Amino acid sequence: MLKTNINEYEFRDMFRAIRPDNFSYSGLGALFGYLEELSEDIGEDIEMDVIAICCDYSEYESLLDFNQEYYGYDSDRYMADIDELCELIPVIEFYGFNSKTLKTNEQPSLIVEGF
Repeated sequence: MLKTNINEYEFRDMFRAIRPDNFSYSGLGALFGYLEELSEDIGEDIEMDVIAICCDYSEYESLLDFNQEYYGYDSDRYMADIDELCELIPVIEFYGFNSKTLKTNEQPSLIVEGF
């Protein structure tokens, strides 16, 4: 088996080549940091498989977007806050850049592991 280390820029490039619409630019940076830290914590290399990562993780612009995707309009089931969601699954919080307003988003965006 051959292994190679990649940096954040190469990580982003691999996603842009194979799955360009799966994660935002800021989301890819947050995901790279998370996977790099996870690899160190578990003491194992993580295989760079763009398709598998896209299947395992999903990005949402906000907690509201997550709630609407999973629970539709049944607001009685909505997660009240990000901490509640974090109790169930790994959540990566980050502040993305809004290309329309040219500002950093005020609420955190989320990447969640298969829910």
